[in-house]
Amino acid sequence: MNHTAEQQAILDKVQLPDDWKNALSAELLSDNMSKLREFLQQEYAQGKTIYPPKANIFNALNTTPLSDVKVVILGQDPYHGAGQAMGLSFSVPVIIPKPPSLQNILRELASDLNIPVSNHGDLTHWANQGVLLLNAVLTVQAGQAGSHANRGWEQFTDSVIDVINQHTEHTVFILWGSYAKKKGRFIDTSRHLVLTANHPSPLSANRGGFFGSRPFSQTNAYLEQHGKTPIDWALPQ
Repeated sequence: MNHTAEQQAILDKVQLPDDWKNALSAELLSDNMSKLREFLQQEYAQGKTIYPPKANIFNALNTTPLSDVKVVILGQDPYHGAGQAMGLSFSVPVIIPKPPSLQNILRELASDLNIPVSNHGDLTHWANQGVLLLNAVLTVQAGQAGSHANRGWEQFTDSVIDVINQHTEHTVFILWGSYAKKKGRFIDTSRHLVLTANHPSPLSANRGGFFGSRPFSQTNAYLEQHGKTPIDWALPQ
């Protein structure tokens, strides 16, 4: 696709792997993203603290190029506490205590694959193997859950899901909770595996439907069935 000099200048500023940048170029150049950039610039100009740090906003796409994607785990909103958000859904840096939803994910992993519960919640090891840890919204104001919802991120991440749906084969989408299920409703289930369950947050998980859903073993069985290397879900200690 040929771009104008102005469009190319916009794309050149975007720090993303080339395969994502090429596949998402129409969305990156859209009015939606232009308005989103303006909104974020205003937030920073007003001195608001935004999570994750700027360098990590696209961490999920930067850590897992499109050509590597085998699994998508869809989250909703970045963590809004200090030091938590790192641009990977559900993940926190090694030194940060594991939030309740992540504790439940790792508990289900331990039960599913007989892997000891990790003493930390940094999921970069998964992302490096092709697990796209994608939030629906990629930024949040400190202490204000959902504060950057409906500002344009949802359209951008819908485009990400659409690109994966169209440009990959036999990808596993793990959708926890009604929000994630709704966001993944257009995934082609004849080409991909969609695993759904209740959200891992304590209120939802304890109502049943999350514990015992065994997404990790199901994912690996499907990947192996289609000639792909399974994910090593055990986090390095």
